[in-house]
Amino acid sequence: MGLSNSTQKNEAQHTKQIFILSGQSGQSNMSGRGGVHNHQWDGVVPLECSPDASKIFCLNARLCWEVAHEPLHRDIDSQKICGVGPGMSFANAIKERVGVIGLVPCAVGGTRIKQWARGTHLYENMVRRARAAAAQGSEIKAMLWYQGESDTTSLDNAASYKENIEKLIHNVRADLHLPSLPIIQVAIASGEGKFIEKIRQVQKGIKIPHVLCVDAKGLQLKEDNLHLTTQAQVELGHMLAEAYLTHFVPSSDLVV
Repeated sequence: MGLSNSTQKNEAQHTKQIFILSGQSGQSNMSGRGGVHNHQWDGVVPLECSPDASKIFCLNARLCWEVAHEPLHRDIDSQKICGVGPGMSFANAIKERVGVIGLVPCAVGGTRIKQWARGTHLYENMVRRARAAAAQGSEIKAMLWYQGESDTTSLDNAASYKENIEKLIHNVRADLHLPSLPIIQVAIASGEGKFIEKIRQVQKGIKIPHVLCVDAKGLQLKEDNLHLTTQAQVELGHMLAEAYLTHFVPSSDLVV
């Protein structure tokens, strides 16, 4: 049985498990380019990315909860054509274990790590949205971060990436008053420049507690050799879900 609009809104307002979806670079893989061809999205939604009107909600650009559906970033990364990303397959893969989910899309394509420094529009908007999501008794459970491709274009950006990503992690945790906030970052699968491996080494080598890395290398890329295919986005969502459930959800927390 479907839920009425008022019931959906009521359930959304009491979402307990909040996940921030953030980052982005030239590839825009977190905000989703799966199924986007010739500046149009094909509208194909894999079964793994199906909406669930009782368990998966999304905070829109107006800071209002709505039933989550692809493309999740349609009103956030509004200057680009958004398609399928990893967020919905992630949410569907964890919902039976964690209960009602609130996704907070914050990713914006074409951005370097320096553009996510504290005080920038991107960073402050992400923190504002995360706080709004948690304002009604909900709990921020993790941040999923996929970014770095644009930083592969210069040696200077690649050399400073470690300092900048670690500073971002500490700032987010401090500003959200969550010193142990789980962060699952994605090691990039490709990039715009020649310093891909330098960025990947940093991403895979971070030793901050409660920070995990999921490696996107080997996932299928579209013909542009930059963006993940729709199926690769689904697979990435499952990889992120496995990392979260394995490391951050004790068996005693199982929802029945």
